[in-house]
Amino acid sequence: MELILVSSCLLGSPVRYNGSHKLVDNAILSRWLREGRVVAVCPEVAGGMPIPRPAAEIVGGGGTAVLAGRARVVDSEGNDVSQAFSDGANTALRQVRSNAIRLAVLKEDSPSCGSSFIYDGRFNGNRIREQGVTAALLEREGVRVFSEAQFNEAEVYLRSLETDG
Repeated sequence: MELILVSSCLLGSPVRYNGSHKLVDNAILSRWLREGRVVAVCPEVAGGMPIPRPAAEIVGGGGTAVLAGRARVVDSEGNDVSQAFSDGANTALRQVRSNAIRLAVLKEDSPSCGSSFIYDGRFNGNRIREQGVTAALLEREGVRVFSEAQFNEAEVYLRSLETDG
């Protein structure tokens, strides 16, 4: 049975920067939970960030640029928190490897988990088409990453993995 990495905040854990969650009410996710497929992760907490914590955004690019040292993750107080985000991404990658995970559903817009969009680093609410640090690392390592708006697509991919082996 294929396991699926899912952002903890989407499962109702209050791990977001402001101490909230983003619980998703989705039939596919509910079934995956019943089937025991879900492995929860919050890369920011895994990287040592507290709850609550100042909001953070990537300055100078996306997650791939952070991993390459060409961009930084900075919090709203001006602190460089890139190392914590990289550490959290590597923790998620260890979870993926230890569980042979090939599919993840992560929180869109997050500087860690955004699969298609993140905020632009100016703390003004503008989004850009980039990935967060964890999403970028997982995709680089062969994991297919979806957002919480893509459960149907993730389910199709899951079925293809289980059919194709």
